[in-house]
Formats: sequence, structure tokens, C-alpha cells
Amino acid sequence: MAKAKTVAAGDPAPPATLVIFGGAGDLSRRLLTPALVNLTRDGLIGDALDIVVVSRGPDEGIQTQLEEHLELKDKAIKKAWGTRRKRVSYVSGNFDDPETYTNLAKQMAGDANVAFYLATSASFFGTIAEQLAKAGMLDEKSGFRRMVIEKPFGHDLASAKALNKKLLSVMDETQIYRIDHFLGKETVQNIMVARFGNAFMEAVWNNRYVDHVQITAAETVDVGTRGAFYDATGALRDMVPNHLFQLLAMVGMEPPNSFGAEAVRNEKAKLLDAVRVPTNAEAKKQAVRGRYAAGSAGGKTVGAYLKAADVAKDSRTETYVALKLLVDSWRWAGVPFYLRTGKALTARDTEIVIQFKHNALAMFRDTDITKIPPNKLVIQIQPNEGIDLEFVAKKPGPVVDTARVSMDFRYKDAFDLGQRTGYETLLYDVLIGDQSLFQRADMVERGWAIVEPILRLWGKDGAPEEYEPGSAGPAGADALMTRDDRTWHPID
Repeated sequence: MAKAKTVAAGDPAPPATLVIFGGAGDLSRRLLTPALVNLTRDGLIGDALDIVVVSRGPDEGIQTQLEEHLELKDKAIKKAWGTRRKRVSYVSGNFDDPETYTNLAKQMAGDANVAFYLATSASFFGTIAEQLAKAGMLDEKSGFRRMVIEKPFGHDLASAKALNKKLLSVMDETQIYRIDHFLGKETVQNIMVARFGNAFMEAVWNNRYVDHVQITAAETVDVGTRGAFYDATGALRDMVPNHLFQLLAMVGMEPPNSFGAEAVRNEKAKLLDAVRVPTNAEAKKQAVRGRYAAGSAGGKTVGAYLKAADVAKDSRTETYVALKLLVDSWRWAGVPFYLRTGKALTARDTEIVIQFKHNALAMFRDTDITKIPPNKLVIQIQPNEGIDLEFVAKKPGPVVDTARVSMDFRYKDAFDLGQRTGYETLLYDVLIGDQSLFQRADMVERGWAIVEPILRLWGKDGAPEEYEPGSAGPAGADALMTRDDRTWHPID
């Protein structure tokens, strides 16, 4: 096995071929192609990157399809796409047909570095890996062979283990990049920089000062035309073991010895190992599921989930989930982590809220103040990326009175973000061989192990609690917080 040449972050990625299985689909057109064009514009990938799209059906002008979401009025984007466009080719075939891989191998003859991106249904992940191995395309003889796998990575613990076993039977863990597009967002990556680059922040990042942590991923959209997929998946499987647990790991991890991939991933894995797996009784009390009824959200009319196309009339699938989790570590002992995600809610809002404890003593005895609001650090991941620090200040006037105020930082105000999709960093890291932002097999399996008792409980009986579209979710989620004498940070 040839060792891939190390590329320093910020240097152009080495010459390579990116093979996108399912590359004629929405993910490739809407997110991957614009990200590759942005990387080309920024000089992070050069002319020597070929793109091979593997898809069923004849080539119906793949280059024209891929440019659907590009801002070609922008001269820099148009120039970068001109560079990429001429290096796009197409292979037609079914993913389970050996002839497809024979044709692909002929087209790739002589290519040293190859990354395979599986933008397909999860049912094809194992099949594609096995077929590539049989065709000899995973052997790292003269360059790297890497595989990028989208979620969902399994639908429970057993299926995740089976998929990992199948993948690791034909390639090494260092070749596998389990992608989570949340981790490509600038604000998510800034969590580590904000924590470990600022002494005042790391000093209070523990159970001495933090009361609790909230992680929210709210959407205004309903399931739309994805009823068949969603009804077999649900909010818990779709969002929690991957997206929300990765945010949890970044917030809660211990400082790594370096920002090297394995050092960072080791600390994330340790944090997930410390998350307490709920008992059946805890799962019943600390997990809430909801399902939207008919109404309106995001300025649009929303039909009831049970009326959506391809959703079973007797479905028990949830479109909302809220959880309370505990982390058994010295840093976080006694600090609850509240996670929630849902569709058809009041606003699109992905954020992390670090709520600090009340001061031990209120010094203002001669005022009407009975309770001073606690400090909050709000890390806004989308849509308006930034960081807010809420604290208490004195109101103007002769009487000592306080008010909550906020210091706000917005990425768009300080930096030129351009039209980015969030995949730029992830694709670049694949090409240079940096696995820091990608999950390992043990991390994936641990995520499923944590939610397994909840899935088992919900699979037996009962139905989700209905909530009104355009709201913050079901009443049970508020009750989850009320029992602990806490409230959710507003979704806005």
C-alpha cells in the first residue's frame, strides 16, 4: 500500500479523480458541484481534478445538469466552472452491476489518487464498496483510494455494525470518510477555536459554572416529497445519532493534544463514551416525540404529517424529538444536555446554548430585583452564523437596576463568506486526507447505542404527541424542561 503524500492545510489538493456515485442527483447539483467550484475559485483544487459521475440512465448532458445551481453571473465562478466543466465525464450503469465497475476502471486507467463519493441511497453503500473491491479499485498501489459516505449510516446499532463490518472487510478505517455536512459549517468548526483559543471561555467551560447545555436543530419545512424515506426514518434516526451528537461531542470534548485528526477524534469518542445510555425508565421520562398536525409554518400551509404522500396512515413516526442526556465525566457531572430537533417549527434555527449558573449571591438588596437572569453563550450555526454572549448590565438612571444585554458577533459582518454550501471544507479535507471532521466506526456505533433504548421503547407502542406547525414543538418538550425548573431558549 502506497502512503499518500501529506498535504498541508491551505495548500492546493493533489491531482485526483472524484467519482460521484449518484452524481446526477440533487445533492451533487445543489451542494457538491458549487462547493467544488468554490474550491477551484479559491485555488484549493487545481486543474488536475477530474470528476466522474456514475448514475443510472444515459448521459443527458451531465455538465449542464451540474451547473443548475451555480451563480454563473459571477465572473470568478464562471471561470472556475469553465475549469471544472471540461473535466467532467459520465459512466452509465446500475450500482450492483459488475459491468459498471469494469467501465469505470477503464475510464480511470492510470489515475493515481481517487476519492469515491457515495451520494446514493444507503442501501447501496455496502454493495458499491464490495464491487469496487472486486474490481481492484480500492487498492492503494500508487496513490490514495478514499470513500466518502453520506448518512444515514445504518438505521440502528445492529445495522451500523453490519455496515462497518462490510466496509472494513474491503478497506482500512483510514480510507473511510463518514461525512456529516453540519461539521463543514464555519460556526461548528469555530466551537473548538472559541473554546481552546480563548482563556476566559475554557476557564468556565465546566460543571462549576455551566448549568445546562441546549442543542437545537429546528426546521420550518415539512417532509415534502420525502414521505417514504422519512416515514421509515423519523426525526430521531435522521438527526440525533449523527448531527446532534457531533455537536454534543465538539461542545463537551476535552482539549486534544493537537488538532491532528486522530487526537481530535479520540477526544470526541471519549465524550460519546461518557454519555449515559438511558435505562428504559429514563427513556420513557427523558425522551419526547412529536408529530406535526395541519397548519402553517414558515409562511406556508402545512398538511398534517399523516396526510403526506407515502406516509402510512397508521404511522407512529415522529417529526420532532427532544432528549435529556447526562455525561458521566469530571467536567460535566450533573450538567444536563438537552437536545431537540423537528420539522414544521416556528423558525429555521440551529444553535448551541451554554447557560451558566446564577450568581451565588445577589448583591442588590435595596432594589426590586428578585432574580438576575443567568449569562448565556449562544453559538448560532444557521442560518445567521455567529456567537452571542448574554450578560447583565446596569440600566441608566439613579436607581441600581439591571437589564439583560448581548454582545453579538456575525460571521458575515467580519468576513466575506461568499456563496458557500458547507461542503467546501469537507471535500477539501477528503482530498488532502484530513479525517478530523469525519466519524470513525466506533463513534457511529456509540451514537446508535445511546439512542437504542429510546428506539426500542418507541417501537413497541404509543404514538407521537401532536403539535401545531409554526410552534416550538409539543407540550411534552416544555414539560421536560419544566420538571427541571428550566426553559428552552426561544427558537428564532
